[in-house]
Amino acid sequence: MAATPSLRTGLVHGLLDEAATRHPQGRAVRDARGSWTYQQVADLSNAVAGWLAAEGVRPGDRVLLRTRNRRELVPVLHGIWRLGAAAVPINPGMKPFHLRSVLADAEPALMITDGGGAPEGSGVPGLVLDEVWPDIEILAGMAAVPDPVQVRPDDVALLIYTSGSTAAPKGVVCPHGRVSFAASAINAVLGYRADDVVYCRLPLSFDYGLYQILLATLGGAELVLDTDEADLGLLKAIEACGATVVPIVPSLGAMISSLAGRGGHDPGRVRMFTNTGAALPETTIRALRDGFPGAAVVRMYGITECKRVTIMPPELGDERPGASGRALPGTTVLILGEDGRPVPPGVTGEIVVAGPNVMAGYWRAPELTAKVYRPDPETGEPRLHTGDYGHLDEDGFLYFEGRRDDMFKRRGTRMSTVEIEAAALDVPGVRAAAALPPGDGHDLVIFVEGELEPQEVLRGIRERLEPAKTPAACHVLPAFPLTLNGKNERARLALLLEETLG
Repeated sequence: MAATPSLRTGLVHGLLDEAATRHPQGRAVRDARGSWTYQQVADLSNAVAGWLAAEGVRPGDRVLLRTRNRRELVPVLHGIWRLGAAAVPINPGMKPFHLRSVLADAEPALMITDGGGAPEGSGVPGLVLDEVWPDIEILAGMAAVPDPVQVRPDDVALLIYTSGSTAAPKGVVCPHGRVSFAASAINAVLGYRADDVVYCRLPLSFDYGLYQILLATLGGAELVLDTDEADLGLLKAIEACGATVVPIVPSLGAMISSLAGRGGHDPGRVRMFTNTGAALPETTIRALRDGFPGAAVVRMYGITECKRVTIMPPELGDERPGASGRALPGTTVLILGEDGRPVPPGVTGEIVVAGPNVMAGYWRAPELTAKVYRPDPETGEPRLHTGDYGHLDEDGFLYFEGRRDDMFKRRGTRMSTVEIEAAALDVPGVRAAAALPPGDGHDLVIFVEGELEPQEVLRGIRERLEPAKTPAACHVLPAFPLTLNGKNERARLALLLEETLG
């Protein structure tokens, strides 16, 4: 068995420097327009740092990145970090309403885009990446290395803005040391390696996508960025690039498994799917295993505020259905009751995380930070109160049961939307499911994606759950509305329900 990779608490761009030393000619990143080795990425990142400094960016500044997935983003990110600045990646599809909020909160010194600038009146200078990249390549060709900047592990590497449907996005402060630790602890379990090809269709503005850069770098693997491939061409793209690792969210997993289920495809070299963002239905897990024999399907649970909470070790993929794994190496997961004390195994409570993966709070939001990041009463170290609920078994495996907003009582029975959705997804023909708790003017409702009749879905749920947990109504949609990161858009489903109720 290979030695467990060491856990890091240093600078994020130090991971690239180590990879460039170990694998200078190893292919680091590829997109439809070409590829770079680790040494080329390191040289380009130095050029980016020098270019940013010439543009007036200083240590501690924020640089907002609003671009599609492209290989230039990898050296740009590392160049920002070399300069001691913080990267603020956002999805290029973010609407002006939320973009104005992010700009006002982050106050970036510079905005780098694929085209178009900041909203009028924001005062943020914007540059188009394609227009400035030739200058960066010239600097890299000159082997220009900027004056060294003293960057510390506690300096901010990333501001990750969590998506909000009604409230303004909030920025999670991610220091270098904690980002490095989270990435290395994840890789200690997943084990990315130098012969891996990581196929990433997830946006790099989504922290799950962005961390693929760091995981690939830790393993010396190649990262393949893909955003333009049509859905029907997914399997061909995965096969053509020689993918061995494919990160997915449930909607992407359902798409891949559905295409694979039609037969006639080559499973290629895929050895591992990883999933987070929401629980992967057992039906999708089974379909992926059928379509890609021998591939592990790794369940994980995490939130941006600590990056990753638990991972089910790949070798245990067939064990403990419903579990999301164990705590990352070097971290602790606690289940606390309403009195703030740990509860016994099997008892539901709030999921609380302690360890170097716990990020540094919310940007310019001390009250919210104090509410979510609370000191351990014994050690004083910050603990993340996730607001999620679940239980641990006797062996420390976590079973996620839902967020506080997902938990509710109906007919005197306590339940979670998560278990209702899981039951719906177990009904053959259901591709996606989202339950809405009882609210103003409506009882418990389930939305599903598929071609079934509503009564077929309700009958299937009734066969799997107690009567109190069977929804009063079912609405079948041909396709679910999704967020920019591929998650179910519950706010839009709620609006659909309001329109239905009239």
